[in-house]
Amino acid sequence: MSKPKVGLFIPCYVDQFYPQVAIASLELLEKLGCEVTYPMNQTCCGQPTANSGYEHLNTSVNDLFVDNFASFEYIVCPSGSCTLHVKEHMHAEGKPNESLHVRENSYELVEFITDVLGVSEISVVFPHKVGYHASCHGLRGLRLGSGSERNIAQFNKPEQLLKTIEGLELVDLDMKDECCGFGGTFAVAEEALSVKMGKDRITDHIKHEAEVITGYDMSCLMHMEGIINRDGLPIKVKHIAEILNGAGL
Repeated sequence: MSKPKVGLFIPCYVDQFYPQVAIASLELLEKLGCEVTYPMNQTCCGQPTANSGYEHLNTSVNDLFVDNFASFEYIVCPSGSCTLHVKEHMHAEGKPNESLHVRENSYELVEFITDVLGVSEISVVFPHKVGYHASCHGLRGLRLGSGSERNIAQFNKPEQLLKTIEGLELVDLDMKDECCGFGGTFAVAEEALSVKMGKDRITDHIKHEAEVITGYDMSCLMHMEGIINRDGLPIKVKHIAEILNGAGL
C-alpha cells in the first residue's frame, strides 16, 4: 500500500515564530506513515488580506499557492484558520481544476489524522494537566467539534486524541469554546477588547489548574502566550502537534 503523499503547508507566523510546530507536524505525519514534502517557495495563503476586505488583491498569492500544492494528494496544515481560508477561498486564475483539487484536499492536521488516516489513538506520554482551546475557525468552520450552541450530539476530534495520551489530564473549562479574542486583524483593530477576551480565556484555564493550554491554531496560542508572558502567569502554551509528537513541557 502506497504512502499518502502530503504537501505540508506551514502558516507564516508558524514559520517565523514557532518553527518547532512545523517540525513536530512533519515528524508526526511521517511517524503515521505519510510521505511528506515541504514546498520551499510557499508563502502566505492570503488569509490576512482577505479577512481585511482585500481578497481582490490576492491574485498572485493564490496563483503561487495553487502552483505549489496542486500536485499533492493531500495538503495538510497545523492551523484551522488557514485551512478554512484555503478550503473556502483558494482559486488560481485559469486553473479551475487545480484550484478545486487544492480546496477539496486541504486538511487541518488533526482533521487529517482522524478523518483521512483513521488514527484514533496516539502512543506518547505527556504527564500534565492540559486545557484545550477550541479555536473558532476549526470548531465552527471545519467542524472539528460540536460548538456548545448547537443542539447535536457532542464530539471533539482534538480532545479525543488528547484523551488517549498517557498521563495527560484534560481539564473541564467553564467556557469550553469561547473565543480568545485574537481574530487575526481584529486583535489590531480592537486591541483592548482582544486582550480582555484573551485574559478571560487564560483565567478559565488557570482556575482549573491547567499547566498547559493547547490547541490547533498557533495564532490563538500566540495571542494568549503574549498575555501570559506580560502578566507573568503560571501557565504555558503548546501546539497540539507538539504534544501528539511526544514533546515534553
